Amino acid sequence: MRKNPSSLPRQARRDSVYEYVTSSVLIVDDDPQLRVLLANSMGDRGFKVHTASGGTELDHLLRTVHVDLIVLDVMMPGEDGLSICRRISATGGPAVIMLSALGEEQDRIVGLELGAAHYLRKPCSPREIMATIRAALRERSVSHHGERKRALDFAGWRIDLESHELLDPDGVLVDLTDGEFAVLRAFVERPRRVLSREVLLEAARGTDTNSYDRAIDVQVSRVRRKLKSNKEEIIRTVRNEGYIFVPAVRAL
Repeated sequence: MRKNPSSLPRQARRDSVYEYVTSSVLIVDDDPQLRVLLANSMGDRGFKVHTASGGTELDHLLRTVHVDLIVLDVMMPGEDGLSICRRISATGGPAVIMLSALGEEQDRIVGLELGAAHYLRKPCSPREIMATIRAALRERSVSHHGERKRALDFAGWRIDLESHELLDPDGVLVDLTDGEFAVLRAFVERPRRVLSREVLLEAARGTDTNSYDRAIDVQVSRVRRKLKSNKEEIIRTVRNEGYIFVPAVRAL
């Protein structure tokens, strides 16, 4: 017997209705409190998260689960992060972001030369880590699949991510401010996923913004008006959670 979606828990209802594109991240750090903090932050943003306290657990997980990216501490008992990074890179493993209290230029250079995609100095905020993870995943996608398609199509509309141009279904150019384009880009790169205001703020404005949630609401409202369609809803408000970009997005 098919269950009524309203009788399911909120997360189960969401997964039954919305399509998620989830990346898998492995956090490797000997500090259990930091592992929990990062895992919760990444999980709240839609990532599938695994954790390991060191090289042995990391190796076991890499044999049993798919991992797109590793957030790796440098200073750990046993095998250190630099050694782990070296052998992961040598075997063409997942992208690596290194976290370390050692933040001098030479330390960063060593980590990057060993194959790390990025090197962050502790302490750093979860928002900075999230922005770096997204950048590393984009870079890995480009390296694996060649130059990304820069033009996207949704519901008859066309957006060019290089020229920052938006064409309506009739081929008419729609004027967008820089802020409106940044919000629309955040949506089309994450279609059919519930995006919180915080996620939209990070994606559209970066990690240094001091804007409040209301600023995103205003920008979303402006983008909505410019994408007005008589055929279908394009941006839907999800009460108490954020927004979802409804149409499927296709690379041209």
